Amino acid sequence: MKKPADIDAYISGFPEDVRTKLNKLRETFRKAAPGAAEVISYGIPAYKMNGKDIIYFAAFKNHIGIYPAPRVVEEFKKELVEYKGGKGTVQFPLEKELPLGLISRIVKFKVKENLQKAKDKKK
Repeated sequence: MKKPADIDAYISGFPEDVRTKLNKLRETFRKAAPGAAEVISYGIPAYKMNGKDIIYFAAFKNHIGIYPAPRVVEEFKKELVEYKGGKGTVQFPLEKELPLGLISRIVKFKVKENLQKAKDKKK
């Protein structure tokens, strides 16, 4: 797949059922990270704050992934255990509904983490 110019172009390259899920995911990211810039980074959609990418998403044949995911954070451990993925990734199967509430909390966590790092850097 050619590197998309923007998130709209990225989403448009998928079948309608996947586009619907990606648009719901995008709206969840936008609400959970107001003010974050939407960019393409490493060829996939990302949200950037304070000059840093905070979270990414990507669609694949059988799942939608978000990166980095806070798998080791106590608040999310129990909920994320049911989803495949590595240390910093979560794979949401395409045949299931996206857990938008959980995803929103993860994005908000990543925003908070980003803001704290920016604050610490200023000190």
